[in-house]
Amino acid sequence: MEAIGVLTSGGDAPGMNAAVRAVVRKALYHGLTVYGIERGYAGLINNEMNLMTLGSVGDIIQRGGTILKTARSLEFKTRAGREKAYQNLLNAGIEGLVIIGGDGSFQGALKLYEEFGVKVIGIPATIDNDIYGTDYSIGFDTTVNTVVDAINKIRDTAFSHERTFIIEVMGRNAGFIALEAGIAGGAESIIIPEIPYSIDEICQKLIKSHQRGKLHSIIVIAEGAGSGIKLGEMIKEKTGFETRVTILGHIQRGGSPSAFDRILASRMGALAVDALLNDTSGMMVAYEKGEYVLKPLDVAFSGKKEINKEYYRLADILSI
Repeated sequence: MEAIGVLTSGGDAPGMNAAVRAVVRKALYHGLTVYGIERGYAGLINNEMNLMTLGSVGDIIQRGGTILKTARSLEFKTRAGREKAYQNLLNAGIEGLVIIGGDGSFQGALKLYEEFGVKVIGIPATIDNDIYGTDYSIGFDTTVNTVVDAINKIRDTAFSHERTFIIEVMGRNAGFIALEAGIAGGAESIIIPEIPYSIDEICQKLIKSHQRGKLHSIIVIAEGAGSGIKLGEMIKEKTGFETRVTILGHIQRGGSPSAFDRILASRMGALAVDALLNDTSGMMVAYEKGEYVLKPLDVAFSGKKEINKEYYRLADILSI
């Protein structure tokens, strides 16, 4: 193998740059030529490739987002689009491809592998942490810390004004961000898609808190579990308590990655290059029980990643 490519796809996640840096520098260390493909699969189709050097990835480990940019591509979902992408890989002499992204990105990588025999390795990167087969995905830890920081600041105002604050966080149809940030932020209630909730029980909890003199509360709700605004309206209607809603939105995606995400991304990027050098393909790098391992790409969408229900139980106990 003489040349590889690297791209980022799907939603950006803090730590993607650290992964790109690791892929580029590990590959250059082994004497490979490396191409950075901009704007994900759309850039692969449009031949947006740049030769990467050591300097190309200098001073990026601490940066959020992705220097390669990211985009979604409807054209890549077609056979004709993928054929165009494959031809561009052939023309550039690229023999292996590292894809940094989520399960949708992995599905695209698997298509290139199955239809054209392209050697591909996936690196899981999504703030939602919902990729099946890996304990952690790049970006999740940073996002949890961002949300906890927001909870800390909002709690100051909640205490000062004696109000109930509802904080809506990202996560698509998964509650990993809400659960871990809610525990770390001491939320009084955590609402996630995986576990049904009762608005009456939440309101009774708030009323009991008021009766014992605690006049402020924080409720964290995952976007996949419902609307924070509607939840606030229901709570006010049932309890009469003044409520405020904060939808954190895209602030959760940006920012300098945590030390954990930088190390995770660096280790995963290096292992991805090793896999290609060892003629391994159709695999993803996973972090499982403290170890970095390779698993078939299709594992990522072979099941639904489950939350740790003991975490949820603990959150409920600690918020009495």
